[in-house]
Amino acid sequence: MLSLPEALKSLGIEAALKTDLYIGGAWRAGAEGKRIDVLDPSTGKVIASIADATVDDGLAAVKAAHDALPAWAAMAPRQRGEILRKCWELMVARTEMFARLISLENGKALPDARGEVTYAAEFFRWFSEEAVRLNGDFSTAPSGNNKILVTHQPIGVSVLVTPWNFPAAMATRKIGPALAAGCTVVLKPATETPLTAYAMAALMEEAGVPEGVVNVVTTSSSGKLVSAMLHDDRVRKLSFTGSTAVGRKLLVEAADQVINCSMELGGNAPFVVFDDADLDKALDGAMVAKMRNGGEACTAANRFYVQSGIAERFAKGLAERMGKMTVGVGYDETVTCGPLINQGAVDQMGDLVKDAVAKGAKVLTGGTASGGEGFYFPPTVLTQVSGDAEMVRDEIFGPIAPISVFETVDDVVALSNDSEYGLIAYVFTEDLKKGLKVAERLEAGMIGLNRGLVSDPAAPFGGVKQSGLGREGAHHGIMEFCETKYIAVSW
Repeated sequence: MLSLPEALKSLGIEAALKTDLYIGGAWRAGAEGKRIDVLDPSTGKVIASIADATVDDGLAAVKAAHDALPAWAAMAPRQRGEILRKCWELMVARTEMFARLISLENGKALPDARGEVTYAAEFFRWFSEEAVRLNGDFSTAPSGNNKILVTHQPIGVSVLVTPWNFPAAMATRKIGPALAAGCTVVLKPATETPLTAYAMAALMEEAGVPEGVVNVVTTSSSGKLVSAMLHDDRVRKLSFTGSTAVGRKLLVEAADQVINCSMELGGNAPFVVFDDADLDKALDGAMVAKMRNGGEACTAANRFYVQSGIAERFAKGLAERMGKMTVGVGYDETVTCGPLINQGAVDQMGDLVKDAVAKGAKVLTGGTASGGEGFYFPPTVLTQVSGDAEMVRDEIFGPIAPISVFETVDDVVALSNDSEYGLIAYVFTEDLKKGLKVAERLEAGMIGLNRGLVSDPAAPFGGVKQSGLGREGAHHGIMEFCETKYIAVSW
């Protein structure tokens, strides 16, 4: 086993990272003293072990958050905002450290990791500004009998459950608005990528976040621990990012205590290219939408629908670009596509390709894992993909681009909407009027019109149908952590 200090030193990171639970401003081992191994996906080797929280540890974190809530909620909004801004300043100053840490435990290529750190840090800055803009309303009742005062108060102790694919951004996208609103939190990051979460906990402590306001617990028994927290009457909010299947289960758990839920779930994004699209612009967008984080993103383009007149040129161009990507160790500066998160993900990619080929698809590039150390699968492009292929029906979460051909606007709208998911869709056309009309008809919470990237802390992120509930980012994000209170008054 390569020790964590050795792994960090090999990447030029000299920081000493914590690997224990962070509860009430203190670092401590789990109640039973058990540990969880953390792997480097680029090599498949163990690089660290982290504390394994028990249910009692989870409830101790809830207690710490509950005890810290009154003082944090009462703190002046400007003061909370300044602490969040300090978090932004520290994270920006340590961009390279965080990027290399993310690459080490997640596997993503350094350019992607650096982009994530910049994106993640911006949530601290954005919500530092939103903290002082949590305005209410004042009006006169139509009857004239009273005045209507509306104010927004922190919802309370919030449980935040985040995935492994964006270990920094998925945490700050929740922590930022929660703290800005005056809430305290218990963060449960994925055990595949916990080191980034613990590094951020240390950073927030340094920035002046008081003890108990942010708590971080990792566990090998996520279901039991989260269930226990959701059945504790001190918890009033759940914010979850992950699969739709797990989201459904958490909604059932949350129902017992009528916990307020925000759910950012799975996606199956259509990427629509019309004949009149700018080919180079569409290919540029496709590479971003498909290969950001190696395709391991809920916003990743999943189904490519290309109109017949441009389909052959688009497929050829995408295969050329995907085929030229350098696959290898994520923290190698020359690499543009790192490994997948684990061997299970590699096996799933192989199974998806085999299924599509069996149903008539043709492989233009990639398609087969090379084996050896690490969890690698090559960027892959397929054409003539049948509508009943598994990769069309379900989220791929990897570097595979399946292309199908369509003829009319009505055809592609029907194909795009034929999914239980509705997170994001991409449309490429030089006819703005047509693009906006199609955007209105697509069943998705977000649309990238001639763009392969839409995520922005200043914009509302979220989906429709079984892709989730609520929105993150923008002013909408802070409202997810607020209760609206109406006061009737006469004078």
